[in-house]
Amino acid sequence: MEMKNEEKREALLELMTKSNYFTKLKPEHKKDDSFTIPLKVSSYNELNMMVSDLLKASIILLNPEAKSFSSFTKDQNINVMTLLEIALQLLPEEEMELLDDLHKVYLEGDF
Repeated sequence: MEMKNEEKREALLELMTKSNYFTKLKPEHKKDDSFTIPLKVSSYNELNMMVSDLLKASIILLNPEAKSFSSFTKDQNINVMTLLEIALQLLPEEEMELLDDLHKVYLEGDF
């Protein structure tokens, strides 16, 4: 039984090291075990618009009675495309591939 567990452990380690898994989160190299997530932007203006759209959408979602932003901002448009682009950049694609591989190992084994 111990030999079988060792084989499973080795198979899992091999899966995790064979590709570029765990690439989305970048270690901060601090004692608190925190990570950063890279977010690509073309300019400070684009970054500002992303943050602005996130804040506007949050205001609307938190206060459904807020019909306008007149007291918050002069620009009432929310660029949903920007919010979707942020979400796409944050998805951990490589890690999802690893989960698929680990699931296959799980299905083949008797865990």
